[in-house]
Amino acid sequence: MAMAMNGSAVPGDDVVPQMNVTPLVDVVLVLLITFMVITPLLTKTFWLHVPQQRTEEVDPQHLADDPPLVLRLERDGTMRVNGTETSLDDLPDRLRRMFAARDDHVLFFDADDGVSYGFAVQAMDQARAGGAVTIGLLTQDLAATTP
Repeated sequence: MAMAMNGSAVPGDDVVPQMNVTPLVDVVLVLLITFMVITPLLTKTFWLHVPQQRTEEVDPQHLADDPPLVLRLERDGTMRVNGTETSLDDLPDRLRRMFAARDDHVLFFDADDGVSYGFAVQAMDQARAGGAVTIGLLTQDLAATTP
Protein backbone atom coordinates (compact mmCIF):
# COMPACT_ATOMS: atom_id res chain seq x y z
CA MET A 1 0.00 0.00 0.00
CA ALA A 2 1.38 3.36 -0.96
CA MET A 3 1.06 6.52 1.03
CA ALA A 4 0.86 9.99 -0.22
CA MET A 5 1.97 12.95 1.80
CA ASN A 6 0.93 16.51 1.49
CA GLY A 7 3.45 18.93 0.10
CA SER A 8 4.05 20.62 3.47
CA ALA A 9 6.85 19.44 5.68
CA VAL A 10 5.06 20.44 8.84
CA PRO A 11 5.07 17.67 11.43
CA GLY A 12 1.62 16.40 12.41
CA ASP A 13 0.08 16.60 8.99
CA ASP A 14 -2.23 13.71 8.17
CA VAL A 15 -0.90 10.92 6.02
CA VAL A 16 -3.45 9.83 3.38
CA PRO A 17 -3.12 6.15 2.38
CA GLN A 18 -3.71 5.22 -1.28
CA MET A 19 -4.13 1.73 -2.63
CA ASN A 20 -1.59 0.55 -5.16
CA VAL A 21 -3.68 -1.06 -7.93
CA THR A 22 -0.76 -2.18 -10.09
CA PRO A 23 -0.65 -5.75 -8.66
CA LEU A 24 -4.43 -6.00 -9.03
CA VAL A 25 -4.27 -4.97 -12.68
CA ASP A 26 -1.44 -7.45 -13.28
CA VAL A 27 -3.46 -10.33 -11.81
CA VAL A 28 -6.58 -9.39 -13.80
CA LEU A 29 -4.60 -9.20 -17.05
CA VAL A 30 -3.01 -12.60 -16.42
CA LEU A 31 -6.46 -14.10 -15.78
CA LEU A 32 -7.84 -12.45 -18.91
CA ILE A 33 -5.05 -13.82 -21.08
CA THR A 34 -5.45 -17.27 -19.50
CA PHE A 35 -9.17 -17.38 -20.24
CA MET A 36 -8.61 -16.08 -23.77
CA VAL A 37 -6.19 -18.94 -24.44
CA ILE A 38 -8.29 -21.67 -22.78
CA THR A 39 -11.74 -20.72 -24.17
CA PRO A 40 -11.18 -21.96 -27.76
CA LEU A 41 -9.99 -25.30 -26.38
CA LEU A 42 -13.24 -25.85 -24.47
CA THR A 43 -15.51 -26.05 -27.52
CA LYS A 44 -17.21 -29.39 -27.95
CA THR A 45 -17.36 -30.86 -31.43
CA PHE A 46 -19.19 -33.85 -32.76
CA TRP A 47 -19.28 -35.30 -36.22
CA LEU A 48 -22.54 -35.46 -38.08
CA HIS A 49 -22.71 -37.72 -41.11
CA VAL A 50 -25.39 -36.43 -43.43
CA PRO A 51 -26.29 -38.63 -46.37
CA GLN A 52 -25.57 -37.28 -49.80
CA GLN A 53 -28.59 -36.12 -51.71
CA ARG A 54 -29.35 -38.37 -54.63
CA THR A 55 -31.75 -37.26 -57.29
CA GLU A 56 -32.83 -40.43 -59.00
CA GLU A 57 -36.26 -41.05 -60.35
CA VAL A 58 -38.24 -43.79 -58.65
CA ASP A 59 -40.71 -45.70 -60.74
CA PRO A 60 -44.19 -45.31 -59.18
CA GLN A 61 -44.98 -48.88 -60.22
CA HIS A 62 -42.04 -50.10 -58.13
CA LEU A 63 -43.46 -48.30 -55.08
CA ALA A 64 -46.86 -49.86 -55.62
CA ASP A 65 -45.34 -53.37 -55.82
CA ASP A 66 -43.07 -53.02 -52.80
CA PRO A 67 -44.29 -50.29 -50.41
CA PRO A 68 -41.76 -48.97 -47.90
CA LEU A 69 -41.96 -50.11 -44.29
CA VAL A 70 -43.25 -47.32 -42.07
CA LEU A 71 -43.28 -47.48 -38.29
CA ARG A 72 -45.86 -45.02 -36.97
CA LEU A 73 -46.20 -44.06 -33.29
CA GLU A 74 -49.50 -42.56 -32.24
CA ARG A 75 -50.08 -40.13 -29.40
CA ASP A 76 -52.11 -42.66 -27.40
CA GLY A 77 -49.19 -45.13 -27.35
CA THR A 78 -50.25 -47.39 -30.21
CA MET A 79 -47.63 -48.51 -32.68
CA ARG A 80 -48.31 -49.46 -36.29
CA VAL A 81 -46.11 -51.04 -38.93
CA ASN A 82 -47.61 -50.34 -42.36
CA GLY A 83 -51.03 -49.90 -40.75
CA THR A 84 -50.92 -53.10 -38.67
CA GLU A 85 -51.01 -52.48 -34.94
CA THR A 86 -48.26 -54.08 -32.87
CA SER A 87 -46.72 -53.78 -29.43
CA LEU A 88 -43.23 -52.76 -28.39
CA ASP A 89 -42.33 -56.33 -27.43
CA ASP A 90 -43.63 -57.86 -30.69
CA LEU A 91 -41.97 -55.26 -32.92
CA PRO A 92 -38.57 -57.01 -33.40
CA ASP A 93 -40.17 -60.33 -34.42
CA ARG A 94 -42.60 -58.64 -36.80
CA LEU A 95 -39.82 -56.62 -38.43
CA ARG A 96 -37.58 -59.70 -38.79
CA ARG A 97 -40.36 -61.46 -40.70
CA MET A 98 -40.99 -58.40 -42.87
CA PHE A 99 -37.30 -57.83 -43.62
CA ALA A 100 -36.85 -61.52 -44.53
CA ALA A 101 -39.11 -60.94 -47.54
CA ARG A 102 -37.30 -57.76 -48.64
CA ASP A 103 -33.97 -56.92 -50.20
CA ASP A 104 -33.47 -53.71 -48.24
CA HIS A 105 -33.56 -53.22 -44.49
CA VAL A 106 -34.84 -49.66 -44.55
CA LEU A 107 -37.50 -48.56 -42.10
CA PHE A 108 -39.18 -45.17 -42.11
CA PHE A 109 -40.06 -43.79 -38.69
CA ASP A 110 -42.94 -41.40 -38.09
CA ALA A 111 -44.09 -40.24 -34.67
CA ASP A 112 -46.98 -38.05 -33.69
CA ASP A 113 -46.12 -34.72 -32.06
CA GLY A 114 -47.46 -35.83 -28.68
CA VAL A 115 -45.29 -38.97 -28.42
CA SER A 116 -42.72 -38.82 -25.64
CA TYR A 117 -39.07 -38.81 -26.63
CA GLY A 118 -38.29 -41.84 -24.46
CA PHE A 119 -40.99 -43.96 -26.11
CA ALA A 120 -39.74 -42.97 -29.57
CA VAL A 121 -36.17 -43.97 -28.68
CA GLN A 122 -37.37 -47.31 -27.27
CA ALA A 123 -39.29 -47.98 -30.47
CA MET A 124 -36.25 -47.18 -32.62
CA ASP A 125 -34.08 -49.44 -30.44
CA GLN A 126 -36.56 -52.29 -30.89
CA ALA A 127 -36.65 -51.62 -34.63
CA ARG A 128 -32.85 -51.82 -34.75
CA ALA A 129 -33.05 -55.11 -32.84
CA GLY A 130 -35.57 -56.31 -35.44
CA GLY A 131 -33.06 -55.89 -38.27
CA ALA A 132 -33.55 -52.31 -39.43
CA VAL A 133 -30.19 -51.18 -40.79
CA THR A 134 -31.31 -47.74 -41.91
CA ILE A 135 -33.99 -45.82 -40.05
CA GLY A 136 -35.24 -42.79 -41.94
CA LEU A 137 -37.16 -40.12 -40.07
CA LEU A 138 -40.24 -38.88 -41.91
CA THR A 139 -40.96 -35.18 -41.88
CA GLN A 140 -43.82 -35.39 -44.37
CA ASP A 141 -46.47 -37.99 -45.02
CA LEU A 142 -45.36 -40.51 -47.67
CA ALA A 143 -48.78 -40.45 -49.31
CA ALA A 144 -48.42 -36.72 -49.92
CA THR A 145 -45.07 -37.11 -51.68
CA THR A 146 -46.04 -39.89 -54.11
CA PRO A 147 -47.79 -38.80 -57.33
